[in-house]
Amino acid sequence: MNVAALSFAPHLPWALIWLLAALAAAITGLGLVRRARGMIWRGLAFVLVLAALANPIIVHQTRQPLNDVVALAVDQTQSMDIGGRKEAARHAAAVIRARLKAADPHLDIREVMVRTSTSGDDTGTELFHALDTALATVPPGRVAGAIAITDGEVTDAPAADRLRLKAPLQVLITGRKNEADRKLSVKSAARFAIVGHNAQIALRIDDFGGPQGGSARLHVRVDGKERPSVLVPVGRTTTIKVPIHHEGENVVELIAEPGPHELTLQNNRAVIPVTGVRDRLHVLLVSGEPNAGERVWRSLLKADPSVELVHFTILRPPTKADTTPADELSLIAFPVDELFNRKLNSFDLVIFDRYRLRGLLPPAYFENIVRYVDNGGALLVSSGPEFTGDVSIYRTALASILPARPTGTIITQKFRPELTRLGEAHPVTAGLDGANSAGKPATWGSWFRLIGAQAVSGETLMKGPQDKPLLVLDHVGKGRVAELLSDQAWLWARDYEGGGPVAELLRRVAHWLMKEPELSEERLTANIQGGTIHVFRHTMANTAPPVILTEPDGKTRTLALHKAGPGSWRASAPIHQLGLYRLKNGTLTAVAAAGPLNPREMADVRATSAILKPLAQKSGGSVHWLVDGGVPEVRMVGRDETASGRHWIGLRTNNAYRVTSAEQKPLLPAWAVLLLVLSAVLIAWQREGR
Repeated sequence: MNVAALSFAPHLPWALIWLLAALAAAITGLGLVRRARGMIWRGLAFVLVLAALANPIIVHQTRQPLNDVVALAVDQTQSMDIGGRKEAARHAAAVIRARLKAADPHLDIREVMVRTSTSGDDTGTELFHALDTALATVPPGRVAGAIAITDGEVTDAPAADRLRLKAPLQVLITGRKNEADRKLSVKSAARFAIVGHNAQIALRIDDFGGPQGGSARLHVRVDGKERPSVLVPVGRTTTIKVPIHHEGENVVELIAEPGPHELTLQNNRAVIPVTGVRDRLHVLLVSGEPNAGERVWRSLLKADPSVELVHFTILRPPTKADTTPADELSLIAFPVDELFNRKLNSFDLVIFDRYRLRGLLPPAYFENIVRYVDNGGALLVSSGPEFTGDVSIYRTALASILPARPTGTIITQKFRPELTRLGEAHPVTAGLDGANSAGKPATWGSWFRLIGAQAVSGETLMKGPQDKPLLVLDHVGKGRVAELLSDQAWLWARDYEGGGPVAELLRRVAHWLMKEPELSEERLTANIQGGTIHVFRHTMANTAPPVILTEPDGKTRTLALHKAGPGSWRASAPIHQLGLYRLKNGTLTAVAAAGPLNPREMADVRATSAILKPLAQKSGGSVHWLVDGGVPEVRMVGRDETASGRHWIGLRTNNAYRVTSAEQKPLLPAWAVLLLVLSAVLIAWQREGR
């Protein structure tokens, strides 16, 4: 397309030219007032001179028309899964694309999908970020407008006076008007709580779009186990207390019962991880006699600031044959009744280190220890030669709960402790530095004594010569028991032949006895990172069944587990929703949360026009509900024309172009200007001479 236009290339600055024009006008005007002859011709000469100084030129351009650009943003975030909104948006987008092409075949359509972030960022529906991205490389003079198909719940809407879009914004709302929904919000939650105490959680249940008041039942689960439900008032913040039973992460799930009107149940749930910490671990250590291993136990337990240790050592040597009463030999009276009767249940762990029967503990107190373990207590027996004789504690009621019984032999030879097949997989011993694995021998230092025993229950994790059990763990009732069948662990602490991981081994044994979740043989955990859920399964079995994954919208998937090492299985899968993911594997359950406790995307899922209407009106656009009249028609309008109607939306025609070539020519040649100026001056001089 060729276009001619008049332009100027002044020989002097415009300010000086206008100053000369003002002087010329003043002189000419004064002459006319005085009726001087020839002033009209003098004024004409001034005009010709000024025109010559302005240097008018004719510009011939070859222009290439540029297509107008429209941004089409289709909301596909999590709230659009409700009530068929996503399908309605896709249908409307298809119709709009066809009508845009019909309205202007040369229109450039920049389409972008607005999706919920699954990376953990609580961004919500960033509609305007998507529009800015679609139009980032487009000059404002080519933008015909923007069309947004959404439910109206936008989290990055700017103030109307800060809207960067300088073209009509047309909004098509999916969903229904005057919707109602119930939502559970967690206002605050304790991140840490002392084991055995309660964690406080402040929450609120709202019935949006419906009457407030009344009460709603709230179901509570901790680590997948049901707790008593509670009634909470609707429309008011309420604080509930949830008991924390173990250290480490306690996953608290809150589920509000469905309300009278529900759009989705996804926002009726919340998950809160609460880390349980022990105030003080109460440990009772009873050493039957002074020995080299006693210091190892004491140093290990005293080094842990979270442990409160009560330690008694029986000082009577085994070779003493006098008949002096035991209470007269003690530095202090041994508080037998207080420890093993009245306060036994206050201890988290009881350790017998090379303890032999001396008549200090009546048989009834050993029965108390059996009941203590059966009700959830923890017992560790570290044995020496005394375990094989008549003074062995195996000759008490403890025999019913100890997983290994003495055979009456003592193996006294140099050997390196090794892990059994179960030990390579068990969390207590798996991965210990220097342990044997995959056919490689252990690099630990040697021991010299092993108490002969036969495992009658539990799991043997470590072994000595002739595959005799060295470390045996067992579950008894609600409690746990461990037996270490040697008193030579102190050699590792002394770094004999390079030593071994004695501190780590004993720490793991103690924490397993106290039911540390991370040391459980059968456990299922999951976490979400970067839009992917990672599933971890630990089992002592040879195989692991698939994991059933339930997504926030209720859909289920099956994830096959792949072996990652002894006792360890893993799986991973991409996720596309914010909310609570549930996992089930046999009798084990786990949960993982994608996004924050109260995601902005699910804060209010009711369709609305209130957020976008002021912005659409400010831009010259409009808001249309698809339920009212379906998808509106599309028209191209001029820059100053109305861009919307009852059943139509308009986009601006910009007539933008690109100049491909240009040619400049002066309007009058210099000689012609000079000739005209001289002619005007001569005529003026002639008139004055009459």
